[in-house]
Amino acid sequence: MGKSLRGLDTGLLLTPSQLWFLPPCGRVQPPDDGAAPDVLSTQERSWGDALPPLRRGLYWRSRLAMRLRLGAVLDLPPQQVPLHSPPGEPPQLPSGCGWVSLSHAAEALLIAWSPQPVGVDLERCDRRFDARALMQRFFPVVEQRQLAAMQDEALRRAVLRSWLCKEAAIKWRHRGLAQELSSWCLDHELGQLSHGVEGIAVQPREGRLEGWCWAAVGPGLEAPGRAPVIWSDSGV
Repeated sequence: MGKSLRGLDTGLLLTPSQLWFLPPCGRVQPPDDGAAPDVLSTQERSWGDALPPLRRGLYWRSRLAMRLRLGAVLDLPPQQVPLHSPPGEPPQLPSGCGWVSLSHAAEALLIAWSPQPVGVDLERCDRRFDARALMQRFFPVVEQRQLAAMQDEALRRAVLRSWLCKEAAIKWRHRGLAQELSSWCLDHELGQLSHGVEGIAVQPREGRLEGWCWAAVGPGLEAPGRAPVIWSDSGV
């Protein structure tokens, strides 16, 4: 069997879910300036060329990073990974290759792969915003009551945590943020996320790493013995 097909039939359902964190690496070089031009697809290079310079660099870096890491999971050369990931759309793999999710914040990247659907979100831990206004606009009443006594920094951290978990859950289901955000409720004591309309309940994975907060949602992350692996990489 050819190398290009090997990743499709090697028991990926038994492969643990994985998470990769990549901190910012300074100025992002375009492919022609040394960022492994042979790894990105012709379509990815074309999509990147059409973007403004800052978005272009981040787009190329994130797709290169996904290809390198997915290639290791699928046992494929990075350039042969069947990744479909236009700018502004969730990355996708074909049936039999598992699921991938991507989030970025301040040029840091969080990438997840799982044999089952998965979603991730990443934010700076010190991100500033009007926590109470955001909570009152988007959070269900039961969650607002749980946070009502909190003030200032404690409230900001709680609202950021909730937002991360909810956005990861929305990516897991490939839904829209505006469509789904107000339907999700985080129990801040139990750490359980529930959908008020459909009755779905999930247990997000959460953490902090080098000044960033992250959350990941998906059945492959909840199975015993399949905790995600998080590490830093100062490369691409």
